[in-house]
Amino acid sequence: MKFHDGSDFTARDFVYTACRIPTVPNSPSSFTIYTSAMKKIETPDPHTLIIHTEKPYPLLPVELAVWGIISATANGVTGDITFNPDGTGCGITSFPQTKEFNSGQATIGTGMFKYGEYVKGDRYVMNRNDAYWGEGTEWDTVTFKPITNSAARVAALLAGDVDFISKPPTQDLERLESEPDITLSSMGSNRVIYLHMDQYGPSTPGVKGTGAPDGTYEGEGPCATSACEKNPLLDRRVRQALSKAINRDAIVDKVMGGYAVAAGELLPQGFFGTNEGAKPEAYDPEGAKKLLVEAGYPNGFELVLGTPNDRYINDAKIAQAIAQMFTRVGIKTSVNAMTKSVFFATRNKYEFSLYLAGWGSGTGEMSSPMRALVGTRDKSRGLGGTNRGRYSNPVIDDMIMEALSTVDDDKRATLLAESSRMAMEDYAILPLHFEVTIWAHRSDLSYGARADQYTMAIASTRRSRLYPISDLCRWTLVHRQNLL
Repeated sequence: MKFHDGSDFTARDFVYTACRIPTVPNSPSSFTIYTSAMKKIETPDPHTLIIHTEKPYPLLPVELAVWGIISATANGVTGDITFNPDGTGCGITSFPQTKEFNSGQATIGTGMFKYGEYVKGDRYVMNRNDAYWGEGTEWDTVTFKPITNSAARVAALLAGDVDFISKPPTQDLERLESEPDITLSSMGSNRVIYLHMDQYGPSTPGVKGTGAPDGTYEGEGPCATSACEKNPLLDRRVRQALSKAINRDAIVDKVMGGYAVAAGELLPQGFFGTNEGAKPEAYDPEGAKKLLVEAGYPNGFELVLGTPNDRYINDAKIAQAIAQMFTRVGIKTSVNAMTKSVFFATRNKYEFSLYLAGWGSGTGEMSSPMRALVGTRDKSRGLGGTNRGRYSNPVIDDMIMEALSTVDDDKRATLLAESSRMAMEDYAILPLHFEVTIWAHRSDLSYGARADQYTMAIASTRRSRLYPISDLCRWTLVHRQNLL
């Protein structure tokens, strides 16, 4: 197997990539949750890896399939590399940055397509790799065009300017279905849309009408430098009231046009580690009002809901619907919607008391969302990498860690299901729904829809299989279908 520049693919490239992952600057959702189990790596020869873990770790092969390998040689690194779990001791002074990937300098893989051209905001071109080690593709060139406006994306397909689009807006589906030259493909995904709530300190930004906090704020975020009001989200009754105020079925039917499934956990039923029969919270606005009274907020309070407006299907519309539902039970809610780049940067500074986001399980089982979204933020344990609500429950943390080192599948599934049940009963995070992903394309093409929502330009044939790319950041992923 060769990289696109002709260099050999070896165990050293694996170590190089593992060293880089913890050092990626400003990563909104670090891949360290998939590398933290590795404590030592030996490479006795170019094609052998011996990976040491602190404890038995049955998920290791699955997690290694989530991230792609980049070339050490292509990035100027020669000689042996000694692995260090945090990346700082690998003896590498610098890793490639975004500009090197955009220019093609670092965009060197081993796949059937290789980098052709990237023009920001206009196109990304990949050419067939004739030296590919496996079965090739019939496409000489595949061009991806980012069309962020949904109407323009549909218009481009109808006009024949593009052959394939992902996530057409739900309001256009009926029209697309009526077109004889257009076919729709869909798949229920493992991406949950959820609400995260600030559960860290006595005060929180974005809340008004709760009065002075019961204590001094210590930690990151705007409340560390300026006065914020009392944090009502520390009270489980308030979190439960928020959940009861949400009409998930109405969101699925009215906002998502039926292309979603109301969620009672962070993974759909049937995935590994879920609780059989887990149901979404029932819509109960009167119950929500009663809980607010019990919590000491008979007149409610004001709240700001943060959300991206270009990351998830109908994300800003969902946030607007939820804001109206909260307002009806006495929590006057406004929406702060922004582009995804601004949103994630703002979220990572802890500037939201409540925000909407999504998570897709890269491994297809419950430990992925539980570790990332619910586990207490702890880099050394690989927990809480995307837990910007900073919920913390040591019992759940220990249960997750025990599951990760449990080789027996049944026992591990039970531990994960129990940790999920505890988190849901504590309203640690509020699952809303699972997205149903839709693709629209020319009728002479077909697409093997994926539960992980990836759209990949691999193993493509006309009227057989088509896998173009919409998410350029993740095109190297190899999905473990056995987990689905």
